[in-house]
Amino acid sequence: MTVNETLIVERHEGVAEIVLNRPEQRNALNAAMCDELRTAAIELRADDAIHCVIVRANGPVFCAGADLKERKGMTIDDVRARRLKAFAAYDAIEKIGKPCIALVEGAAVGSGGEIAMACDFIIATDNAIFRTPEALWGTVGATQRLPRIVGKRLAKDMAYTGRTLSVKEAQQAGLVSRIVPASEAVSIVREMARDVAAAPALAMRLTRDCIDRGVETDPAGALAIEMLAIDTLLQESDWNQSISTFGQSNDSAEQDKEARHA
Repeated sequence: MTVNETLIVERHEGVAEIVLNRPEQRNALNAAMCDELRTAAIELRADDAIHCVIVRANGPVFCAGADLKERKGMTIDDVRARRLKAFAAYDAIEKIGKPCIALVEGAAVGSGGEIAMACDFIIATDNAIFRTPEALWGTVGATQRLPRIVGKRLAKDMAYTGRTLSVKEAQQAGLVSRIVPASEAVSIVREMARDVAAAPALAMRLTRDCIDRGVETDPAGALAIEMLAIDTLLQESDWNQSISTFGQSNDSAEQDKEARHA
């Protein structure tokens, strides 16, 4: 476990957890957290022992947005530099190079939504909410990832009005993949991450790459990307062994499930 000023980073059996750890400040994003998020993401990208990453938070709020108290007395150049630090943090999470799951408990406001959206998908508790009120504060934010996920019109509605998106609305819009009970959220996401980490790492990495790159290109280009990934797996991984053990693994899983419900 690594404990920093604003983050905790834990590693266990192929899974790493990045935990936002400013609960007294509702995990508001400050310059230190920007730097530590970026550093943690870069280090985990380079760690071949880690096959899946969870991003979550301590306390009842995932992230209340940017730490506006930090900006008192800042010059225009200071504010711009601070925003660039945030962009670098989001980008590092997005480029972490392995499956990355956000667990959102409570509110994800402004920068909190950016952190969660930089992950591959979001698991949210039944008390989670999402807001992007930057324009109402006289600034701009969440104009890139959010419309790509929920669509241009809903993104504008959220930005212009500052409306709160309930977790059910967020799921309907495609922002949230699954809703889980708050009391079981951490254990559910950890089990999910362990399953992901146990899968062939190269196949997971290439699948992530195919989806991310494929949606940005035309169907023919996307198919070419997938075919290249398949060729890479055929040449570089022991796919024969994987296929031969696939049925055995499924049989064992079914037996375990039946035993638990017997």
